[in-house]
Amino acid sequence: MAEDIRIALLELLRKADPEQRNDFVRHAVERLAQAIIEVEVEQKIGAGRYERAETRTNSRNGGRPRDWDTTAGTAHLRIPKLRQGSFMPVLLEPRRRADRALANVVAEAYVMGVSTRKVDALVQAMGVDGIDKSTVSRLAGVLDEEVRAFRERPLNTPCP
Repeated sequence: MAEDIRIALLELLRKADPEQRNDFVRHAVERLAQAIIEVEVEQKIGAGRYERAETRTNSRNGGRPRDWDTTAGTAHLRIPKLRQGSFMPVLLEPRRRADRALANVVAEAYVMGVSTRKVDALVQAMGVDGIDKSTVSRLAGVLDEEVRAFRERPLNTPCP
């Protein structure tokens, strides 16, 4: 499996266009994340895709698309479904589409007073498909809670 990943990444490097670096990085992140997901699901069910094995504990039942917003752009992933139970890769967080680095960029823009529409333009300039204003507001709400907790903390506690 590791050899397949290395060959696929080398193929991507050969196809890399200097004018489209962001697209190349996004594709590389997408391929690597998909390979990690495949390895994880193989370990969970005890067998590879189309493999017959005595150690198999479950079987695949198709997959579902999942977009993952990263600082390299939006990665379009395919999450395998299982016949019995559910599967969520460790790489992704349930009900969260963006990685933490992107959330930090949105939070920083909010702190600087950037409007939600301008945050959307900023995120699109980073190569992500876009972010709606309700998501920006939700991320800002989380940040507001952290700031409120910091401001209302007791001052007699030691601060590192």
